[in-house]
Amino acid sequence: MSTPLDGPRHPQARGDSPKQLIVLLHGYGADGQDLIGLAPYLARSLPDAAFVAPDAPEACEMSPAGRQWFGINLDDPARASGDPEKMVQRYGAMGSRADAVAPLLHDFLDAERDRHRLQDRDIALIGFSQGTMLSLHVGLRRARPLAGIVGFSGALLGGETLAAEITSPAPVQLIHGDRDEMVPALAMFHAAGALGRAGLPVGFHVSNGTGHGIAQDGIEVAAGFLTQVLSGRFTAGGGISSPLPDPG
Repeated sequence: MSTPLDGPRHPQARGDSPKQLIVLLHGYGADGQDLIGLAPYLARSLPDAAFVAPDAPEACEMSPAGRQWFGINLDDPARASGDPEKMVQRYGAMGSRADAVAPLLHDFLDAERDRHRLQDRDIALIGFSQGTMLSLHVGLRRARPLAGIVGFSGALLGGETLAAEITSPAPVQLIHGDRDEMVPALAMFHAAGALGRAGLPVGFHVSNGTGHGIAQDGIEVAAGFLTQVLSGRFTAGGGISSPLPDPG
């Protein structure tokens, strides 16, 4: 894992240099090309932002043509059971796997920040699935707070130790499809509850009729959230789409 991260880029829509940076972290078995396609849509609301979607450092164990941030056994008993609660617990226990790749992502964020002459508060993370897991794990443990984190179809790793390990609190917007069979929507509710209990401003949005993917309404929610946090106009609670249930 010593090779620096890199991946496809999309430049800012106006100006000679970006005023903001959005880093997109893809899911298990994909690569940066999978998410950089969001950039043109988000750029309509964020014309001063540059976008970059680094490829994960490892070839995917289950799909060698793709990449992975860390290994996940898709055939383990928790997934085979189809029990959402067991699946959420399984993902939550993967914090040590994210720890191994975290230094690479920290180094990448530092290098991109310095290259564009930005501050950490000018950077936002967007993750999808495993990329959401890593975004939350790394983004809240930076030396200085980022502007915000958007998590599509993901889960929170190590939620039981989160409050003690946060070094850089940032607003979080979670977005999930209600028909997701890969990472059940229950994972979003567990994550939102843990983040809220840790004192973070967190909102969530459910995309009705959506599986393990990103729907148009989710993109719109993400764009609105990012516009607020990157402009300094974010108000806690503004991104919550409906009352937060108790995950139990």
